[in-house]
Amino acid sequence: MNKVSKGQMLLGAAFLGLTGVAAAMLLADEPAATAVAEPAKAATVDPKPAKQAVAAKKPVDERFVIKRILPIEGPIKYGEWHWNEEGAPKDGPIVITVDLDARVLSIFRSGYEIGATAVLLGTEEKPTPLGVFPITQKKRHHVSNLYDAEMPYMQRLTDDGITLHASEVEWGYASHGCIGMPESFAAKVFATTKIGDRVFITRGKMVKTGDSLVES
Repeated sequence: MNKVSKGQMLLGAAFLGLTGVAAAMLLADEPAATAVAEPAKAATVDPKPAKQAVAAKKPVDERFVIKRILPIEGPIKYGEWHWNEEGAPKDGPIVITVDLDARVLSIFRSGYEIGATAVLLGTEEKPTPLGVFPITQKKRHHVSNLYDAEMPYMQRLTDDGITLHASEVEWGYASHGCIGMPESFAAKVFATTKIGDRVFITRGKMVKTGDSLVES
């Protein structure tokens, strides 16, 4: 396979809901209906209105509600990336989403997708972890202590070496668990994020306009 399907926006949240399957069931031993229906029983009315429990709704932070997804046609190929800040707020919280099934990273500002790319991910032996990870360190020029490899535009996610960084994103290659991006795209992400911004790594989680990026 040499393509990465973006499809519906796949989401870094902490990060948005899994598709459920509903099934209807009929009882095989249901008794046959009688020829004459029994009279209906009169409904009993309680003179006291029932107290209905009102579930408290957690307020939604509109800054994290998806308001725009980039209109990308077809699958995102390895090495391909898109960036468009037109119409997006100049300021606001940044959220990055990574879907391991689609191998796609997206970056949002105030709910507007401003960038998307195909990425390199880890292998079964050294997988890219699922979860929500704040960026804890940023370094423009970085060399891995573990693998003695250059990792430009490094943004650290875990203490054991999982990072975002620039890489040659090509079919047939993989990382040691890190998330590798094309260098030009990685430079834009590096310039946009700050320490503490969150990266939501999920597997096959589907989100759409109107969904919150940070709901569990």
